[in-house]
Amino acid sequence: MMTDQFDQTMLTTHGVTLMLSVSLILFPCCGKRPEGIGVVEGKLAPCPSSPNCVSSQSQDAEHHVKPIKYDGSLIQAKERLLEVIKAMDRVKITTVEDDYVHAEFTSRVFRFVDDVEFYFDRDHKVIHVRSASRVGYSDLGANRHRVQKIRQALVSPD
Repeated sequence: MMTDQFDQTMLTTHGVTLMLSVSLILFPCCGKRPEGIGVVEGKLAPCPSSPNCVSSQSQDAEHHVKPIKYDGSLIQAKERLLEVIKAMDRVKITTVEDDYVHAEFTSRVFRFVDDVEFYFDRDHKVIHVRSASRVGYSDLGANRHRVQKIRQALVSPD
């Protein structure tokens, strides 16, 4: 009798796990592309109050990252940035403009999508960056880590 109850509980647990796994595959947690991204008067969108966003234009320490300095021309810096991004995993570059790049990074397991934007400030020869999760509250530092990885690749080319 006890074994039958245990088997039933295990079957239910495995069934729920299987249903959750299938739903994550069929219905990824990407969220819709947010409105308001892009550059307006030299500014990327501000970060929300949640800790799942970083920006070089943010004034508060929780969200702030340094902009990425570049040498040479804007065209050379953008080409190098695109090289670096294309070499990363699970990325889709959606917008490339004169002084702006937008890319979507998708997490491996849960398929969360992060929007990463780059604005080239010609006057100061820096690339402003904003990396933000579409859904959830915390990203466990994933956006900050991604920006650091991109910065490191740009500063120390292969």
